[in-house]
Amino acid sequence: MPDRPALRADARRNLEKLKAAALEVFQERGLSAPLEDVAQRAGVSIGTLYNRFASRQELVDAVVPDLATTKLGQAIRRAQEQTSPWRRFAVYVEEMCALQAADPALNDIIARSYQDSTELTAICQNSVIVGSQLLVEAQADGSLRPDLTADDLFMVFWLNAHLTRTTSAAAPDAWRRQIALLLDGLRADAATPLPVGPETVATALPVMLAGGRSRAR
Repeated sequence: MPDRPALRADARRNLEKLKAAALEVFQERGLSAPLEDVAQRAGVSIGTLYNRFASRQELVDAVVPDLATTKLGQAIRRAQEQTSPWRRFAVYVEEMCALQAADPALNDIIARSYQDSTELTAICQNSVIVGSQLLVEAQADGSLRPDLTADDLFMVFWLNAHLTRTTSAAAPDAWRRQIALLLDGLRADAATPLPVGPETVATALPVMLAGGRSRAR
């Protein structure tokens, strides 16, 4: 396959401006932010944007995976550094929720509101695998209630995504109280019988994810 011709200097500058602007806009407004805003931030026309990136997915793939890999990796390392299974699990939940509150792009990724990027899906899935393992270890230790599932954990992040979006301006720390209350309720010694089984959550997930996909388009 022949090599692509090298970009002219002005085209390279436009490309870098677009990538920088896209990352800023996505982090400010989420991955469904209007691409016209990205072009305006970069100081180029929307036609120039589409000349360089044929779709939103292509632009997202060009600028967001490195951010996601770095930030999710840092959160996971902070969780894994804790000295007990409960603290590793709790810090994992707290760190993921903190990323959601701080960065709308990461909020979309963690809540799986944007499903079009294979690379981002893989990065997110890796964090889910780690979280599921921390969950199992805390249950084996006897510190985490035994009926919590990985689907339940995703539900926590999905709900936190909506909480942080709607309260970011008026009450940016509201999520902290809710997650603290939730974690206290997840301790094994605080557990009471749940009213429904985990199959209800599993059934709800496809509908929730479909809603996220439609919002991101």
